[in-house]
Amino acid sequence: MTARTITLRRARTNNLAELDVDIPRNRLVVFVGVSGSGKSSLVFDTIAAEAGYQLNETFPPFARNRLPKWTRPDVEHIGGLTPVVVIDQRRIGGNARSTVGTVTDAWTYLRLLFSRISEPHVGESGHFSFNEPAGMCPACSGLGEVVVSAVERFLDLDKSLAEGAILLPGFGNGGYWYSQYADIGTFDADTPLREWTPAEREALLYGGEAAAKLGGKPPKGYEGVVERFERIYLHTSDNLSERKQETIRRFTRSGTCPECAGDRLAKAARTATVLGRTIGEMSRMEITELAALVRTIGSPGVAPVVAALAARLEAMVTIGLGYLTLSRATTTLSGGESQRIKMVKHLGSSLAEMTYVVDEPSVGLHPTDVESLVELLERLRDSGNTVLVVEHDPAVMAHADQVVEIGPAAGAGGGRLVFQGPFDRLREAGTPTGRALARQLPVKPVPRPATGSLTVTGATRNNLRDLTVRIPTGVMTVLTGVAGSGKSSLAHELVAQHGATVIDQKPVSTSRRSTPITYTGIAPAIRKLFARHNAVPAALFSANSEGACPACKGLGVIYTDLAFMNGQEVVCETCRGRRFTPEVLAHTVAGLSIADVDDLTIDEAVDRLPDRGISDALRQLSAVGLGYLRLGQSLSTLSGGECQRVKIAKELREATRPTTYVLDEPTTGLHMTDIDTLLGVLGDLVGQGHTVVVIEHNLDVIRQADWLVDLGPGPGRHGGTVLFEGHVAGYTDRTTPTGRALG
Repeated sequence: MTARTITLRRARTNNLAELDVDIPRNRLVVFVGVSGSGKSSLVFDTIAAEAGYQLNETFPPFARNRLPKWTRPDVEHIGGLTPVVVIDQRRIGGNARSTVGTVTDAWTYLRLLFSRISEPHVGESGHFSFNEPAGMCPACSGLGEVVVSAVERFLDLDKSLAEGAILLPGFGNGGYWYSQYADIGTFDADTPLREWTPAEREALLYGGEAAAKLGGKPPKGYEGVVERFERIYLHTSDNLSERKQETIRRFTRSGTCPECAGDRLAKAARTATVLGRTIGEMSRMEITELAALVRTIGSPGVAPVVAALAARLEAMVTIGLGYLTLSRATTTLSGGESQRIKMVKHLGSSLAEMTYVVDEPSVGLHPTDVESLVELLERLRDSGNTVLVVEHDPAVMAHADQVVEIGPAAGAGGGRLVFQGPFDRLREAGTPTGRALARQLPVKPVPRPATGSLTVTGATRNNLRDLTVRIPTGVMTVLTGVAGSGKSSLAHELVAQHGATVIDQKPVSTSRRSTPITYTGIAPAIRKLFARHNAVPAALFSANSEGACPACKGLGVIYTDLAFMNGQEVVCETCRGRRFTPEVLAHTVAGLSIADVDDLTIDEAVDRLPDRGISDALRQLSAVGLGYLRLGQSLSTLSGGECQRVKIAKELREATRPTTYVLDEPTTGLHMTDIDTLLGVLGDLVGQGHTVVVIEHNLDVIRQADWLVDLGPGPGRHGGTVLFEGHVAGYTDRTTPTGRALG
């Protein structure tokens, strides 16, 4: 085999079935297959993991301990690897100081520019950094926000002081500070505060001049409720107890810093200008506008800085993020936005012969934006790199140099190579993906009748333009529009104005011990089943109790801390990872030990475990297309789309009264054949009387909507208006992005 391929022989990671495959290098290769087929096991857990592990081994132990940890894959031979860059969908997150500008390095170039040519001249670039003492606003320490009293939450105006009108801990009748207000002769303790004069309420809250103006002046040294609260809770350097922290959470909110008005910077940096604009004003401009402005800077002394900044900004525009601003906090970005920002960081790289591993880059993208995404992937390839993409979008597959399908089914039914070749041949291949490509769901001919409606009124959140939108109840409504058009903002307004259950893609659990068994609550039923069949105590079958292997305490692994070297986690030699004592493992049900149950998939468990309660609890997970998960699989290993479907299953099981559900791109991570299953599940929710509102770009889901709300026409300030409201069949306007995609 030549060095121009990545060669794998007998790959067995997770469900890979002794897989042999040769993947061409310096090509754009797209990996497809049903959810749980083994795509990610091949690309991430085998190729990326081995490349990452081998690269890390070249560093000394002290440095290695600070690098990402890679678990070596179960594979007989891998050849032709190059250093790997993983671009996943994990939200960038970061802390309150992390912005789009800082994470893309655009802010670094912008402050360097200001440090050289701003008027007046302020100093080095550190003076324009809100993360350095020289540049940060002293009032908010560079955060742009301060914690302020939520005074509107302090009082219940319908109560008197004696009835507990002051809601803060310690201020109610019998509380430590109650007498400071009720017993000083200034306020009527038995009259509801709503009947007090505005001046009296002002004096109660703020003291000072307001108190001095009252006829019956308070005693000397009187403190208003707000003054006392802020002195005790906010202006203290003491370590706050959990109780005090909870009080602060309840009675404060973040407010824009009055000193810097949210610019985060010290006064000198806030007044310096380039082209008549301050750095704060530039950071609040949409990136598309900022890129055009930066290109007009003609000072030859900073030409390299201007070129680098313009290139970084234009890359963000190209990838469909031109509607963002550099001041946008990374904690507010979606998974798709986070992923595209990570790609921007690599576009300007001079490195060649790298392997880029990209996880579903089309997530969060409108069909009209996918072309721009493909251009970026092709640019990475054309720079001399190998680009491996896990993807479900046919538009991305169509541009691949080669498509590799893993399958044919999920879990134990997958892990095999079922197709490798060009996209044109895939259509006739007869594989799950090939068959799905050959069909298209039609527009739903007759929408389900609504039971009523919820009206979102005067919505101005983010870029929404004072919208009033009717959402029918008892049916499925889909919100569409290009990325940044205002879909999520409208959904948030619906939640704020009417209340709703949001089923998002955040992790279900971070605990390694949390599995489908614990999440569905069937662990006690499984223990009782084994106890009943074997006439022994149920506690024997708990890995946290009597039956646990004494060496590993029921974890199945032994962890050894090796100080500055990588900690070592090895399979427990006593139980060989089975977690229980030999005596416990000797007890069986239907030929299965308690450890064998962990290895069953959900679908297998439904068929093999002779207990109706267990089967019924697991069927909901199977119904949302997660039947391939193992019962003992840690929920911390699930993707965002899988986490969302676990939550849907829980709602299917527990929801009793009609509820409004808001789902953000539930097709994330779903193969085309699994979308029918998802639509069936959403149909079940509607059938139970619930209202379902879905933010979605997938055309099959859009075509099956009972009601469609399309926002746009563009992102950011170019969006925020309603382009269409009604049944999908009535959307005939082919001048809008969604209209064109449907046509």
